[in-house]
Amino acid sequence: MANLSVRKLDDHIYEKLRLRAASHGVSMEEEARQILSLVISVPEHMTDVFQKHFGQKNGVDLKLPHKRVPHNPMDFEE
Repeated sequence: MANLSVRKLDDHIYEKLRLRAASHGVSMEEEARQILSLVISVPEHMTDVFQKHFGQKNGVDLKLPHKRVPHNPMDFEE
């Protein structure tokens, strides 16, 4: 397995990670591993998510409503 060392971590982030790890009952190292795994497993683009769940391939009709034509402004001159 590979190792990763994180330098110059903001004290505020360090403290939040420490508290988060404690609340989950794991070490800070394990908490960091879980966070990295979760973030990396997310699809790279949100369009991938929409294509997976919506669209004609999945039986969802995504027709956009017709654009409304703006009205003519009122003319107050006589």
